[in-house]
Amino acid sequence: MLRVLSLAALGAGVLAARQRVLHWGATPEEVAAEYSGDALIPNPSGRSTMAVTLPAAPESVWPWLVQMGADRAGWYSWDRLDNGGRPSATEIVPKWQELREGDRLNATTDGRVYFVAAIVDPPSTLVLRSDVAMSSGQSFDPRGPLPKRFIEGVWGFHLTELPNQRTRLVVRTVGRNAPRPVMAVFDFLVGEPAHLIMQLRQFGNLRRRVRAEALPAPKTT
Repeated sequence: MLRVLSLAALGAGVLAARQRVLHWGATPEEVAAEYSGDALIPNPSGRSTMAVTLPAAPESVWPWLVQMGADRAGWYSWDRLDNGGRPSATEIVPKWQELREGDRLNATTDGRVYFVAAIVDPPSTLVLRSDVAMSSGQSFDPRGPLPKRFIEGVWGFHLTELPNQRTRLVVRTVGRNAPRPVMAVFDFLVGEPAHLIMQLRQFGNLRRRVRAEALPAPKTT
């Protein structure tokens, strides 16, 4: 009986930790909400909702998001891991402010993997979609037949205006992959913790960037 109780307690602890990983910073209402882009992935096998409050209005946060991409401003996360070691931009770059639905954003510096801008609705919603065949390690067109081994999902950024020139940024991911028995273990041990680490880094860097932009310029004498 003691062993059974210990295993039950361990299982409950693991489940609680996983929920914290998947829902970092989000309220129960944000976790339960449905967002634009959720339905783009049918029969999903996983979903996460993370959130942060940023010290700038959505109109000031949006330019940082819309210029993301390995071939653009980077991802504001751990650049050595997801941007080929190239530092992410620390300023808004006008030439990267134009983004239309259907445009590709390189996810890797070699362009083998890319996101497609699925929903672009400034300054409130940016949803990026990725479909990757695991056998080739390259993106594929989801309108064709699915590979036997694949990962596909959406990475959505949802901005809501708060009082006092602030933004509530909710990041929702929805995905599915195959083969499930193998990928379920990978998601739990690698994918979900890695997403948390990268997303929290991005949140912190976005906060620093929008705060620095909002500071008054130093006076010159």
